[in-house]
Amino acid sequence: MGARFRLGRPTALARELRNNTNEIERLLWSRLRRSQLGGLKFSRQMPIAGFVVDFICRSAHLVIELDGSQHAEAAAYDSRRTQTIEAQGYRVIRFWNSDVLTNMDGVLETILDAAPSGARAPTPLPPPASGRGSK
Repeated sequence: MGARFRLGRPTALARELRNNTNEIERLLWSRLRRSQLGGLKFSRQMPIAGFVVDFICRSAHLVIELDGSQHAEAAAYDSRRTQTIEAQGYRVIRFWNSDVLTNMDGVLETILDAAPSGARAPTPLPPPASGRGSK
């Protein structure tokens, strides 16, 4: 049986965008990939609700969008896009490209704070105090 595809999903565009990411997306992806942010598994350039989002964490129902200067002129479009994605049950967080460049730690903290605690990996217990235990 052949592969099954859902109609209306822009998978070819998503694949093309994954192969042609910009510097800012690569920079943030280097910090999100391999579940290194709180154990959250992110994917990049994924189709959802007829759009291709920059980053998505399905378990946390969280979408991260990066906006360059061109988005200042597309506020109405971005607002409609956000509403459509949020109607699918996702929370959308937007960052300016300059935020990623100048305040990466703040961006990562905001993303982690936005994820429900149940979606994050449990914090490992600290190692026991040095010594052999109680006497």
